[in-house]
Amino acid sequence: MTVIAPPQRAFTATATVPSDKSCSHRALVLAAMAEGQSRVGITGTGADVAATQGAIHALGVEVEGDRVLSRGIRGWRAPRRPIDCANSGTTMRILAGALAGSRLTVTLEGDESLSHRPMRRLTEALAPLGGRIDTADGTPPVTVVGRPLHGAEVGLPIASAQVRTAVALAALSAQGPTLIDSPAGFRDHTERWLAAMGRGARRSDTAFEVAPGPVPPLELTVPGDPSSAAFLWAAAALSPGSAVTTPGVGLNPGRLGLLTVLERMGAVVEVEEAGAVLGDPWGNVTVTGAGLSGVEVAGSLSTACLDELPLVAVLAASADGETVVRDAAELRVKESDRIAASVRMVRALGGEAAASEDGFVIGGGGVMGGTVEAGGDHRIAMAGAVAAVAARSPVRVEGFEVAAVSWPGFETALESLWS
Repeated sequence: MTVIAPPQRAFTATATVPSDKSCSHRALVLAAMAEGQSRVGITGTGADVAATQGAIHALGVEVEGDRVLSRGIRGWRAPRRPIDCANSGTTMRILAGALAGSRLTVTLEGDESLSHRPMRRLTEALAPLGGRIDTADGTPPVTVVGRPLHGAEVGLPIASAQVRTAVALAALSAQGPTLIDSPAGFRDHTERWLAAMGRGARRSDTAFEVAPGPVPPLELTVPGDPSSAAFLWAAAALSPGSAVTTPGVGLNPGRLGLLTVLERMGAVVEVEEAGAVLGDPWGNVTVTGAGLSGVEVAGSLSTACLDELPLVAVLAASADGETVVRDAAELRVKESDRIAASVRMVRALGGEAAASEDGFVIGGGGVMGGTVEAGGDHRIAMAGAVAAVAARSPVRVEGFEVAAVSWPGFETALESLWS
């Protein structure tokens, strides 16, 4: 159990965060697909990125520090046993896409939580290219049967960046171009990177065309993770007069939904763009706390801050007025049912919350403190800890160690804001 005591006063802090987890996965898999030596600078990430490093190593790719040495996707070798993706759905989905165009048959498996995550949307998305992904019942383990692929038009029913990336990586090995389209709201790291490499181009706000061909070796440093910074931004927003600056974080437009929510609730947000990695912007963000008010989060905004919606529940519990979250049914099939888990978390802290089919309603008015059960979900563990900032008494988080999946040392980073 981890106990977080509320700060005794407003605070001002500058804090660095681990490398962007989403970009780290993508950079490692693309470097593994490239022939030759890549350098991928990654810092402070947890078990999920380690799963991707282990997965590409199992395919015969050398990974040592920031150095990734590969014989290219055609030089990958089939492992003797299934590749363990641990708790990382990103690892499983995007690696399955890359493997679909290889010459290998590989099984990908994961822990108990990942074994219940939906994979049918992946098999359906790759089918138009001729990809073959076998599952027993639409969930892991999945077996990828690598085979020749052909370009196609792929329309996705949901704005899933993982599935779009899987299709794009498969399309790199196809004969002929592939057009990918979906509803808006997705993060487009992969597509920006491929465009910068000359391996594709945007055709509309939501459509991207992949130009098949080899991936060049990468030379990049992955910026800070906005999904990790979000917990520190929320901590500042919960404490009127407090301010937190996170330098060097990714500013991909598909990742900044929480900043929009914070502004609508009443926090002050300052964003300063400082550079770009393969066309993907990064920079500095400062959030200053003020009195928060309830809001409605729905449509593409829900998609843009899907991973941060447990944090929205925490913010809403301490806001004035009711907050309604809709169009977030995807939360039901994350590491836990995050709709149910967010509601339980708020109630456990003395707040008012009710679940709906595709979201939740939070009553607002403040929280007392209490005990939050992480339930094996790193984002629930971390959101529960952040709730302590505005609680009237300490917050205890059972199973907090799961936070190491994305940010080892998060407890220290959080408490250092005001200690």
